[in-house]
Amino acid sequence: MRSAGVLVTTLVVVGFALAMAGCTTDASAASAPTGTTSSHITTISLSSATYRPKAPPGTTDDYHCTLLNPDLKKNSYVISSRFFPGSPEDHHAGLFLVPPSLTSEAKQANVGGKGWTCFGEAGLPNEPINEIGSTPFLSVWAPGHGVDDLPKGTGIELPAGTMVIMQVHYNLLVGDKPVTNRLVMRTVPTSTPLLPLKLDLSFAAPDIPCPAGVTGPLCNRAASLAHQGQEFGPSAIGFVNDIELACGRNPSDPPAGDSTSCTFPVTASGYIVRAQAHMHLLGQSFKLVLNPGTAQAQTVLDVPNYNFHYQKAYNLAKPVRVTAGEPLQVTCTYDPTLAQELPILRKAPSHYVTWGDGSSDEMCLGLSWISATLPNSHDSL
Repeated sequence: MRSAGVLVTTLVVVGFALAMAGCTTDASAASAPTGTTSSHITTISLSSATYRPKAPPGTTDDYHCTLLNPDLKKNSYVISSRFFPGSPEDHHAGLFLVPPSLTSEAKQANVGGKGWTCFGEAGLPNEPINEIGSTPFLSVWAPGHGVDDLPKGTGIELPAGTMVIMQVHYNLLVGDKPVTNRLVMRTVPTSTPLLPLKLDLSFAAPDIPCPAGVTGPLCNRAASLAHQGQEFGPSAIGFVNDIELACGRNPSDPPAGDSTSCTFPVTASGYIVRAQAHMHLLGQSFKLVLNPGTAQAQTVLDVPNYNFHYQKAYNLAKPVRVTAGEPLQVTCTYDPTLAQELPILRKAPSHYVTWGDGSSDEMCLGLSWISATLPNSHDSL
């Protein structure tokens, strides 16, 4: 089992959410990238191969990763991206960068351009489930996200030769038709004076009992966790326990309820310029607070009426100054009765809800993008 300290620096979900389909990079399996240039901005469009989601036996979720090749000849910054989902089955999608040093390994993993199953972290197949390896995060898509424009004056580094892992979470409670997805990125050369962004993650462990009057064998937490292990493998149980430990709780008997909260130190000094909330279908409200419970407390992001079908990343009108080590608290609330009300969730058995990859599981994840200095809002971009 990984230590809580290691987990803080290695967790990525994305659940989410923070999450991409049967896309490929080989010309035999996907269309070649197309690009247009306007002034110093280059637009790169990448299309996926058609993929039919298939969940492991006894499950209703499929996480699938394949590769996209932007065919980059020059070091660049990404300033904007957009994922175009090919089907309502797309629960969420995550984009991860493969540095040039790992492209050979990535191509070998992407046998025949067909990709691989990738529950949890969208690393290469030989990396442990739910741990970040050497593939840094680029972006996340969830329903309602739309164009992902970074704050003016900032960008995400994209070295020449970099490839992209596209991870899509398919919810087969919705359907299982063949899907084709698309990614569009806008880039500029690194000669452009931009500030690179660093992603910081804040998470909390959900422990949501079945609502009053609802019973069933999986309403027992231990039984529900065991069932999750059958769906996604034993490491999924270990990951839930690790999150409980990281939140300072007893993994065998954590506090249960319709809300959860956790506090972790900020990992870098600078300015939070962007933030996003991620939960699943039971999510009701979300809050991210710096220095909670003190006179210096600042609310970074407050989403009082969370809507899974309208998940946005917000560029902050007033960036929040942070110092490495300052406490950042994430709080999420849920409505467990929605499991019996929403048509999709009614198809799943009633169960005690913990952190998990499935659409009928939950997450509580805050994403914060930090720049080292205050971006220039009058940047030419």
